[in-house]
Amino acid sequence: MNTATMPHNTLVERLHDLANRSLALWDVPEGAAARLINLSENATYLVEAAGGFRSVLRVHRENYHTDNGIACELAWMEALSREGGVATAPVIPGGDGRLIQIAGFDGLPRPRRMVMFEFLEGGEPDENADLVGPFEELGEIAARTHLHSMAWQRPEGFERLVWDDEHIVGSTPNWGDWRAAPAMEPAALVVLERQQMVIQRRLEAFGKGPRRYGLIHADMRLANLLIHDGSTRLIDFDDCGFGWHMYDFAAGVSFIEDDPRIPALKAAWVKGYRKVLDLPAEDEAEIETFVMLRRMALLAWIGSHAETDLAKGVGARFTKVSVELAERYLSRFA
Repeated sequence: MNTATMPHNTLVERLHDLANRSLALWDVPEGAAARLINLSENATYLVEAAGGFRSVLRVHRENYHTDNGIACELAWMEALSREGGVATAPVIPGGDGRLIQIAGFDGLPRPRRMVMFEFLEGGEPDENADLVGPFEELGEIAARTHLHSMAWQRPEGFERLVWDDEHIVGSTPNWGDWRAAPAMEPAALVVLERQQMVIQRRLEAFGKGPRRYGLIHADMRLANLLIHDGSTRLIDFDDCGFGWHMYDFAAGVSFIEDDPRIPALKAAWVKGYRKVLDLPAEDEAEIETFVMLRRMALLAWIGSHAETDLAKGVGARFTKVSVELAERYLSRFA
């Protein structure tokens, strides 16, 4: 049985077994145990042991990244933390010194790649609280990552995902076809396909100049910020890759694009960004295009991850609201 046909509960149980069987690959205290804290693209576990030891273990999904791709992610994280002014989670090497460990057992059809990170204290900002301050800081962090990526000498053979329109809504989408989202009725298809055409036309005109396009985090949501004692760290670089800089704002408002606070959050993010980097008015004016591009990426993600709690939680309403947002976007930009 492959994981595509494996019942979800069975997969969760077997990944749990793999995580706990694999802890011996790292120098963790005796009696350490792994507990699932998130299952999305990857399975993420909190590893705990007596005496207060804690770390975070990430078990990678199948067929998403290569060894080299993961190594490139970790290289950028380390460089950002060392020289880019963006604090990231340090990686814990395995007992053999390798940052990426590979293990499997008979319960899973193929071995999995795994990475362990140091545990970082802190919590994500409360989505229901005043988010103006956190979004201003998020804008600063985004600008620092962009500033670093523009100057950083990437390792030879650097390999990451691409988040342009071809790899989101085109013929080679990273997360699948957005048309597979739940409750995708014919009328919704008409609106969203028209929006796709407008987005692609505008992005072609916008271009991929080095001040607009490069290596980005690509998933800079509040859930990927940890705040502790006034210090903010950026986590989960699993989707980092090549895309437009303004896509990082769009990722920041994932799943809340219809929130009435979005204009204020956008203004705060832009304000923070401009503390670090110049942001031309024409780039700011195109942010809504990236918000809708990201929304279409999320439609694809929900359609291809129907078994996850997040996809189940948003369900058919996400498609309905996406159409409403598309109609509003088209009224302004078509």
